[in-house]
Amino acid sequence: MQEFKKYYLLPSSIFVSDKPYQVTTILGSCVAVCLWDKKCNFGGINHFMLPLWNGEGLASPKYGNIAIERLVNKMNKLGSQNEDLVAKVFGGGNILMNSEKLFNIGERNIFTAFKYLKTINIPIISESTGGYFGRKIIFSTFTGQVRQKYINNARQNSK
Repeated sequence: MQEFKKYYLLPSSIFVSDKPYQVTTILGSCVAVCLWDKKCNFGGINHFMLPLWNGEGLASPKYGNIAIERLVNKMNKLGSQNEDLVAKVFGGGNILMNSEKLFNIGERNIFTAFKYLKTINIPIISESTGGYFGRKIIFSTFTGQVRQKYINNARQNSK
């Protein structure tokens, strides 16, 4: 049986490895893009909080366009070619009852992920996005598989 190391991915972070890891992250309105190289058999994941960097300040992976670009670059540095990559996208839930709905952060994060991946010709083969739940995901860098568990929050409990 394959032994997997475990890694917890924080918001605004990226993790790529050609070694077997199980990467766990928790998503609300944030989005995670999991990339899998179907030829080289390894993967990577990001966790971004906001859709687009506006060009001011630090180009941080807390922004979707920066996080996806850097994830692809890290995959390429380990030998991936974009044509061998496939994506799985998770998160973007509307889990807060206050101003988040006004700004549609989750929806905008989802839109950014889908649009950016389409622009660079990486197909999305699986997704679990939107809704009113948070998600815990566990991504295997060795198989490309993602396990997901929905997380209840106070919003569901108050309905």
